Amino acid sequence: MHEMSIAMAVVGQVEEAAEAGGATAVTSVRLQVGELAGVVPDALAFCFELACAGTLLEGAELVTEPVAARAHCRSCTGDWAVGMPPRLVCPGCGQAADVELLTGRELQILSVHWEDAPGRVRPPAPTREPIPEEH
Repeated sequence: MHEMSIAMAVVGQVEEAAEAGGATAVTSVRLQVGELAGVVPDALAFCFELACAGTLLEGAELVTEPVAARAHCRSCTGDWAVGMPPRLVCPGCGQAADVELLTGRELQILSVHWEDAPGRVRPPAPTREPIPEEH
């Protein structure tokens, strides 16, 4: 189940940023998850809860925002919803050779909410690269 490795990567990145920001606890994490990212949201939520145990994120809420898969045909300039299973042949002209996937593979942390230590001024949160896609 690769959802556990994803959950552990998210927890690691968020915990690092929260500690650097002087957080005492993380209350929520918002993730963007593409339809074609190969992630089962319920499995990710279960793994996230396990990965948070004993960290600043223990008890944090995981909010996933789905992103529908969309493609673009360079031949006829049409766009369409790819769906599941993915339909990568243009419904407008029938071409599959010059198709670009526009959305649907996203897997990134959108936002994190945490509690600051009393009296601490929060520095700007470090920016991070999206979690690398698994193949």
